[in-house]
Amino acid sequence: MTETDTKKLLKRVNSLEKENQNLREELSSFKQVFSNMKEKPLIIGSIERVLEDGRMIVSHAPGNRVLVPPNELLDPHAGDQVTLHAQSYQIIEILSRKIRGHVAGMELIESPNVTFEDIGGLDAQIQAIREVVELPLLNPELFEEIGIDPPSGALLSGPPGTGKTLLAKAIARSSNARFIHLVGSDLVQKFIGEGSRMVREVFTLAKENIPAIIFIDEIDAIAIKRTSEVYKGDREVQRTFMQLLSELDGFADTQGIMFIAATNREDVLDPAILRPGRFDRIIRFDLPNEEAREMILKIHTRKMKLENVDFKTLARKTEGFSGAHIKALVTEAGIKALRERRKSIKHSHFNEALVDITDKEHSVKDYIYT
Repeated sequence: MTETDTKKLLKRVNSLEKENQNLREELSSFKQVFSNMKEKPLIIGSIERVLEDGRMIVSHAPGNRVLVPPNELLDPHAGDQVTLHAQSYQIIEILSRKIRGHVAGMELIESPNVTFEDIGGLDAQIQAIREVVELPLLNPELFEEIGIDPPSGALLSGPPGTGKTLLAKAIARSSNARFIHLVGSDLVQKFIGEGSRMVREVFTLAKENIPAIIFIDEIDAIAIKRTSEVYKGDREVQRTFMQLLSELDGFADTQGIMFIAATNREDVLDPAILRPGRFDRIIRFDLPNEEAREMILKIHTRKMKLENVDFKTLARKTEGFSGAHIKALVTEAGIKALRERRKSIKHSHFNEALVDITDKEHSVKDYIYT
């Protein structure tokens, strides 16, 4: 290499170093501008939809929506909660990803820890839900061969504490499906559009976690019968309900997603949600009979150290008890044994617990009806 070439290379290096320094200063300036933008008051919004060209529809206040240009650096998705610049409405940062930060009380369980062996006295209900949920998720090809559409959902109806939620979790485990659980009251919001957005996010999460089971407990909170008299507070509930119906119709043909709901007030539900295609089967629950109560007692006490406990007698004495009441009875008997510093639970402990629980139930009923 000649001396002239060396000088040219050195000159080129010096030029690149200066260019690099200018770029660093420019980057530092941009960082300062971005930092200043974040320090100023920002608007919190939620991405409702991402269009095919990358533009996004963002809602930032009840009834207010804006269309913002694509943002490849942050790559936001529908359901993300974001901050917007107060004047340009540009997306500054993503606050929370999708549904996980949005729907209060919602839980996503990869595999529930409840099995059918944990449920007693519900053989008919287990058989019914396995046909309507487990079979379409595990063997969808059977429905294609016979030429019928698989069921899309089931409604679990019955008194509180009769095992509806347990059964929903057990079917999710047996079908290897993710379990998305929320309560209907979580979808009741006072701001316009908030409840509808939550419903969309729940179904979006299900589509991203196939196979999945969506379980809404106390669905009567949003699916109550519509009447001609609509008060101001009822309008948003009805909007949320209409969004739920729309989502159910939209994902009816989506394989790998099942919808289950539970209620203890089937009589108040709107006929629109009870029709076939939304709930293809209504599975009804009753208070357990004597044989079922004995089975439930054995299930809840199988890990306990017992001493001369007569399950048949206890099952006969617990007439009118639900599964939840029986579980409370077992727990109370265990607490009484601990109080006496005993290492095993005797039949007398169950008798004492039965008296306490019965007295408590009567006190509650007397308070309600007086």
